[in-house]
Amino acid sequence: MENKEQIAIQDVYPEDFSWCYGCGRLNKEGHQFKTHWDGEQTVTMYNPKPEHTALPGFVYGGLIGSMIDCHGTGSASLALHRKNGHEPGDGAESPRFVTASLHVDFIKPTPHGVPLKAVGTIQEIHPKKWKVETEVFADETLCARGEVVAVVMPASFLQK
Repeated sequence: MENKEQIAIQDVYPEDFSWCYGCGRLNKEGHQFKTHWDGEQTVTMYNPKPEHTALPGFVYGGLIGSMIDCHGTGSASLALHRKNGHEPGDGAESPRFVTASLHVDFIKPTPHGVPLKAVGTIQEIHPKKWKVETEVFADETLCARGEVVAVVMPASFLQK
């Protein structure tokens, strides 16, 4: 069986849409979250940096919120791209989403020094609106749950 490295949806966003602090590949100061398929779910992995500390030994909740936010919009982009018959890296332009709503529940304190894994489940609720339920794990421990309602980015967001 061939082990092929998956391309993250953020790696194929058009340059104009690649500056997000959370997931923009061109924002060298940002987190650069990467979202890809894992079966019918989506996954984003991230290793918190020392500056992502809330209290010694624990991750700042804002990082978790940012991860859920960008994982949600990236997951929606993956889902619509697949619905349109495409996968990241096939040459087709990927759709870009923005957050209409974000909800985060913190379940347990998130330990620092452990890779974080966001796992998303996607539901289409309108041709231009998708809901993504995300769980964030540190090792096997569920630390946070969130929901993003993502909408296709309006053309008015482009600045020329």
